[in-house]
Amino acid sequence: MDYPTEKNSFLLKHALLLKNSYHRLLLKDLMPDNLSDKKFAKQLFHAPFAVASHDTSSDPLFNYANLKALELFELNWEELILLPSRFSAEPVNQAEREHLLSKVTKKGYIDHYEGVRISTTGNRFMIKNAVVWNLNDDQGIYKGQAACFGEWEFI
Repeated sequence: MDYPTEKNSFLLKHALLLKNSYHRLLLKDLMPDNLSDKKFAKQLFHAPFAVASHDTSSDPLFNYANLKALELFELNWEELILLPSRFSAEPVNQAEREHLLSKVTKKGYIDHYEGVRISTTGNRFMIKNAVVWNLNDDQGIYKGQAACFGEWEFI
């Protein structure tokens, strides 16, 4: 997947997958929904909260992160799309993360999640009130999972 830019409408198709899956499961909007699709995709990429997603591979790889998530995890786009999402948690916290993702798979989403995450340079931070949800397209086909959080504290 290419880096989100005006040229590719900030990965419009993926942004809409994030938006529509979130709305179907949580019955609310990820961001105000009075925007055109292209404006939504651009504002999501530039949002003051973090959004990231991973694919459906056996060791899921990140396939999207907005600027805030890239900043928090201290990644550039090329590093992000090659990184298994499990590396967003320290090894000691990976079992807890897997348990969380299993719950999301069964229920469709989980909200008010808190957990420690780690950047690629070793900076640790606690995410708070995160929402993690399944990504399903309009035909109900599973496309991965995403997370969104606007609260974090470096530890």
